[in-house]
Formats: sequence, C-alpha cells, structure tokens
Amino acid sequence: MTETPLRLFNSLTRELEDFRPLVEGEARVYTCGPTVYNYQHIGNMRAYVFADTLGRALSFKGYNLKHVINITDVGHLTSDADAGDDKMEKAASASGKSAWDIAKFYQADFEADLARLNIRKPQHPKATDYVAAMIEWAKSIEAKHCYALEGGLYFDVSTVPNYGALARSVTDEGVSRIDPVPGKRNPQDFAIWRVTPPGETRQMEWDSPWGRGAPGWHIECSVMSHALLGFPFDIHTGGIDHREVHHPCEIAQNQAHYPDAGTGAKIWMHNNFLIDRRGKMSKSSGEFLRLQTLVDRGFHPLAYRMMCLQAHYRSEMEFTWEGLAAAFVRLKRMYKAVAVQKWKEHEKTGEAVDDPKWFQPIPTKKRKQEDVTGVLSLFEKAVSDDLNSAKALPYIEEVLADPTIENPFRWRLLATMDEIAGLGLLINDRESLRIKPMNARIDDQAIMELLEARQLAREQKNYLQADEARLILAEHSVEVMDGDPLGWDWKLDI
Repeated sequence: MTETPLRLFNSLTRELEDFRPLVEGEARVYTCGPTVYNYQHIGNMRAYVFADTLGRALSFKGYNLKHVINITDVGHLTSDADAGDDKMEKAASASGKSAWDIAKFYQADFEADLARLNIRKPQHPKATDYVAAMIEWAKSIEAKHCYALEGGLYFDVSTVPNYGALARSVTDEGVSRIDPVPGKRNPQDFAIWRVTPPGETRQMEWDSPWGRGAPGWHIECSVMSHALLGFPFDIHTGGIDHREVHHPCEIAQNQAHYPDAGTGAKIWMHNNFLIDRRGKMSKSSGEFLRLQTLVDRGFHPLAYRMMCLQAHYRSEMEFTWEGLAAAFVRLKRMYKAVAVQKWKEHEKTGEAVDDPKWFQPIPTKKRKQEDVTGVLSLFEKAVSDDLNSAKALPYIEEVLADPTIENPFRWRLLATMDEIAGLGLLINDRESLRIKPMNARIDDQAIMELLEARQLAREQKNYLQADEARLILAEHSVEVMDGDPLGWDWKLDI
C-alpha cells in the first residue's frame, strides 16, 4: 500500500477517518443502485461517478476491490418515504408493458450510461433474484422486531438501538417522512413485506407467510449486501437522500439480523445533490436531464464526468449549460495537450506513439521511487483527502504542460493519474470528442470542403473569401479553431 492514508468522510460519525479494511488487502463496497422504471437523470448518474471515483481510489491504493451496485426491479415505492405505489408496477401499467420488460429495458439503458461515463462495471445483482432470501431474512427477525398489519409486515424501529443515528434525528423531516399507516406502533416503522390488497393483482408478487405480495424497498439492500459482501463490509455509498430514510431503515434491519455486525458497513458515504436552476434534479416533475440530452446538445458524456470531478462529492453541484461547456473545454484542452505531446515525440523519433507499454500505469509499489518530479505524490495526497478530485485535476494538467518531463515517462504518469480520473486521456483521441448537436444542419463533408476553401483563401491572402467561409460555418453552428491540428470543432448552442 502507499504511504498516504486514504481519508474518507463517514456520514455515521460525521468525521474524516482513515480507511482501514476489515480484511487485509481487500475493499468491499456496496452502492445503492437505480430503480429501473425510467431513464436515469444526470443527478442519479452523479452518484455513480462518485462511487466509481471511490472504487478507482481504492484500486489505486492497491486494494482488491469488490464493488456491488444493485438493480431495484421491485419494491421501491413512488415515494422514498415508504409510501405510494410500486414504481415498477406503476410504470408497467402506464406503458402497457410487463414490469419485467420495463426493468430489462431501463437496466440496459443504465448500464449503457455507465459505459459512456467510463464507469467501471461492478456487479449488478437484481432484487428479484433475492426475493426468497428476503423472505427468509424477514422470518428470522419477525419474532423480535416485526409485527403484522393488514397491509403486510412492519419493522418496529424501537427494537433496535439508535434508530436514525445516520440521519441524526428521528423527528426531523428526513426520518419522519414514513407512510402514516393506521396501526403502526411508531411513525418511523416501515414495511418489510407488502401484501397485495384484496381484489388487486400485481405483475410481480410472491407467496410469503404474511400473504401474497412483494418485499418492501429497504430489505433488498440488507439482503444483497450481506449475500455478496458479507457482514460487516467496508463502505456503503448512496445519494444524500438515502441518508435520511433508506439507509436508517437498512441499518435497523442489519442490526436486527446481525447484532454483532454493527450497522452492516464500517463507513457510510453520501454524495450531495445535483441542483439545476429549477431546483433539485428529480423525476417527479416529469422533466429531467438525461445523459442522452447532453449528447443531443453536442456534449461528450465525459464532459459530464469532468464536471462531476471538478466539484467535491459532498458539495451540492449546480448544473448549468455554461458550466458543462467549460468542463468540456477543459477536457478538450487535456486531449489536445496529449495529442501535441504525441506529435512532438513522433517528430523527435520518427516513430508512431502507439506502444502500449508506454501507457502502462506505474505499479503501486514503485510509485515512490519513480515519481522523480513529486507531482504524483501531490496528486495522491489530493485524492487521499476524501477524494478531492477538484484539487487533483490540476496535477494532470501540470504533467501535460511541464517541459521538463520526458516522454514516455509522461505517459506513465498520465496513465497512473487517469486510473482515478477515468477520462480516457491515453485511450481516446480528441476526434472522439466531436459530437454533432441534433440541430446541426450540415454534414462532415460540407464542413471539410468549406474549411479547405477557407484555408486556401487564407494562403492566397484572400481574407474576404476566408471570412465568408467562416461566416457560413458559423451559421451552421461550426466554430473554426485556427491552429487546432484537428481542424475544427462544433460550437455548442447553449
């Protein structure tokens, strides 16, 4: 392991803590995954960029990472406060499709978005594959911790110590936002199993000792994290909204089933909200931004990853098109700097800069002796400070700009840093960042013909004709980038 300890903010203790794995050399992480009843908005995707950055940091530190992101395809209600209709059933009813088909479609879309954001693929277990285990879990805690009502089996939060400690209050708006069901012993009690009401039929329902129905939302994460990671495990992550309801309920179930395992996870981590000028990003309004929306406007998905990295995960992040454009420009400059350095190396040696061994990261155990510039140590210190990616990014730019760093050592530094950033700096080229906005009304061939005509006019010092070509390109949302070795770039219409 490296000498700089990885310090992480534990939402449970509200303190920064050195990461010390429960099993030497291993890091086990569970991330609350999506409910696959709709597309994921970019606020949802911020949580997975954060979780991926955490996972990359743990791998960077030399730990053998086991990362699980569950897929909620049953049980999650239309309110995070344990109230309303099942989101899968509601989506199926509205679309006329089966809940199973709805889940399959949106899970595939989610996984495609993960890939476009260069998020490493973790395990993706589905809740419906663990329903039998959920029933067994509920049976094991029923006698001491649960009681039955007409609507199903409910968990009595007074039977476990310090319920709501993660949210720090059992009376604030967060934890008290639980469905007010008649007969509940405590306002914060929540459903472990929901019985299908008489006369109704669900597409997703199973037999249980409490009647035919479906599991409550919270139990799936307890069951799946235990089944796949064991108790206790190292880190549990999710959005800050989970800190108020879902995770306190999950902790209560863990305490009931495995009292000796504490809360189930040693460290609980939460990313803050993505805010746009209309308020918190949410699907409830029916209007939300998807990753595809950004692509349709001409932004590469990695521009959004860059935007996330520029903010600390525990800070609210405001989304604006201007901010996304600035992040995209920064990403392009990094890609261009890589291209320039490769071109210089080619000019110097006459050989193509494509030897894979040049782009291999420096092994963990060799970083100290190979980091002759000290920049990698500074980069690692920033990352180790509660994943301070905003502070770490300038060190990548320093490596790209420093004339004293020799190639191909520069590539090894960049490859090592990009293990954290995940920006594909040495894998992709700048041409791959070119994405046409949907409203573009000109094809690539026409662009190149106008650019060539403009270049010829400039060589002939016919600047009037050159300016005319530039104006025509501008009318079609094409910005001419003089001096850019790639020739042109799309201007973003924001």
